Amino acid sequence: MAKGKVDFFNDTGGYGFISTDDADDDVFFHMEDVGGPDLEEGQEVEFDIEDAPKGPRATNVKRL
Repeated sequence: MAKGKVDFFNDTGGYGFISTDDADDDVFFHMEDVGGPDLEEGQEVEFDIEDAPKGPRATNVKRL
Protein backbone atom coordinates (compact mmCIF):
# COMPACT_ATOMS: atom_id res chain seq x y z
CA MET A 1 0.00 0.00 0.00
CA ALA A 2 1.10 3.55 -0.73
CA LYS A 3 1.27 6.23 1.96
CA GLY A 4 0.63 9.93 1.60
CA LYS A 5 -1.06 13.04 2.97
CA VAL A 6 -4.35 14.63 1.99
CA ASP A 7 -3.26 17.64 -0.06
CA PHE A 8 -6.73 18.98 -0.86
CA PHE A 9 -10.27 18.07 0.24
CA ASN A 10 -13.59 19.47 -0.98
CA ASP A 11 -16.10 18.62 1.74
CA THR A 12 -19.04 19.76 -0.40
CA GLY A 13 -18.17 17.40 -3.26
CA GLY A 14 -16.70 14.67 -1.04
CA TYR A 15 -13.48 14.34 -3.02
CA GLY A 16 -9.86 15.38 -2.85
CA PHE A 17 -6.26 14.62 -3.72
CA ILE A 18 -3.46 12.82 -1.89
CA SER A 19 0.18 13.71 -2.38
CA THR A 20 2.59 10.78 -2.29
CA ASP A 21 6.14 9.85 -3.27
CA ASP A 22 4.77 6.71 -4.97
CA ALA A 23 3.08 8.59 -7.84
CA ASP A 24 4.21 11.49 -10.03
CA ASP A 25 0.86 13.28 -9.78
CA ASP A 26 -1.47 13.74 -6.84
CA VAL A 27 -3.89 10.81 -6.49
CA PHE A 28 -7.64 11.48 -6.65
CA PHE A 29 -9.94 10.03 -4.00
CA HIS A 30 -13.64 10.13 -3.27
CA MET A 31 -15.15 9.63 0.18
CA GLU A 32 -16.97 6.55 -1.17
CA ASP A 33 -13.47 4.97 -1.17
CA VAL A 34 -12.88 5.95 2.46
CA GLY A 35 -16.03 5.72 4.55
CA GLY A 36 -16.44 7.29 7.95
CA PRO A 37 -15.89 10.96 8.75
CA ASP A 38 -14.44 13.35 6.18
CA LEU A 39 -10.69 13.46 5.78
CA GLU A 40 -8.83 16.67 6.62
CA GLU A 41 -6.04 18.35 4.68
CA GLY A 42 -2.68 17.20 6.04
CA GLN A 43 -4.09 13.90 7.36
CA GLU A 44 -1.86 10.88 6.71
CA VAL A 45 -3.44 7.95 4.88
CA GLU A 46 -2.50 4.63 3.31
CA PHE A 47 -4.16 3.38 0.13
CA ASP A 48 -3.98 1.36 -3.08
CA ILE A 49 -3.62 3.11 -6.44
CA GLU A 50 -5.66 2.06 -9.47
CA ASP A 51 -5.58 3.43 -12.99
CA ALA A 52 -8.79 5.31 -13.74
CA PRO A 53 -9.85 7.01 -16.99
CA LYS A 54 -8.89 10.47 -15.64
CA GLY A 55 -5.66 9.38 -13.92
CA PRO A 56 -4.59 7.57 -10.75
CA ARG A 57 -7.31 7.00 -8.12
CA ALA A 58 -6.92 5.94 -4.50
CA THR A 59 -8.90 2.91 -3.30
CA ASN A 60 -9.05 1.16 0.09
CA VAL A 61 -8.10 4.44 1.81
CA LYS A 62 -7.29 4.04 5.52
CA ARG A 63 -6.46 6.75 8.05
CA LEU A 64 -3.11 6.46 9.84
